[in-house]
Amino acid sequence: MLNEPSEYTTEDIAYVRHGGEALMLRFLRPQGQGPFPLVVDLHGGAWTNGDLSGCQERDEVLVRAGFATAALDFRHAGDGYPTSLADINFAVRWLKSQSERLRIDAGRVGISGQSSGGHLAMLMAMRPLDLRYGGIELEAGAPSTTANVRCVAMTWPVINPLSRYRHALRLRDGAEPPAWTGNIPERHDLYWKTEDNMAEGNPLLALERGEAVETPPALWVQGRPDEIHDYRDPDSALDLNEPERFAARYRAAGGEIDIAYVDQGERAAASHAPLVAFFQKHLS
Repeated sequence: MLNEPSEYTTEDIAYVRHGGEALMLRFLRPQGQGPFPLVVDLHGGAWTNGDLSGCQERDEVLVRAGFATAALDFRHAGDGYPTSLADINFAVRWLKSQSERLRIDAGRVGISGQSSGGHLAMLMAMRPLDLRYGGIELEAGAPSTTANVRCVAMTWPVINPLSRYRHALRLRDGAEPPAWTGNIPERHDLYWKTEDNMAEGNPLLALERGEAVETPPALWVQGRPDEIHDYRDPDSALDLNEPERFAARYRAAGGEIDIAYVDQGERAAASHAPLVAFFQKHLS
């Protein structure tokens, strides 16, 4: 148990083990009886680094607004795709199965993520019943449930791993490569292994392939200017940057999505109000 401000309690919980190694989630819950709506939160880190502490500031804002939150550690880096999705899918089902003990409402669960975590949040929301992601079983006797979520929020997500990979390579090979391109392609390679995997585990290309997916209400918060996440893919038939391209495809598939643009220099703090308003609308 961590230090507990008067507004909420904090608990670190081992939610799954792989080879004897526990993966943790940090559960924040407002004071009171509940049951509370829950936001599952995913950190960024280009699928190769980062941990649940990266969600702390955002989750403190959400819990003070009346939401329980669960920030996850999950497998990444060399463990490769789709191990992260398997852990996230299991975590959503496990949290729902523990709803009575945790005093959360299993019918009001949303998911959120930042950067690569935003990609994972959307892919999980779109494919909650994918057998590759749902292979970790709950303990015998646990209530049967699914990983479906009511809504999904993303902050500057890497929505198209393949286009971002090629985007970074093109810029890095130029005369004056931006510093951010650094080892980004190698980090993609470490997690994804192949361009085929980057295309398959890809929310945007899944929509463009016409894949049958879930399309819960969605929010994309995007800083500007941001050439890492907000750029035009020259391989796309649409003359749109990636946020607008994804939104167009999501709406065409029957989904509801809003894009909230914020100042890049203040994007972390500026993202809080749109996130709270979005979850109040769809989980309250």
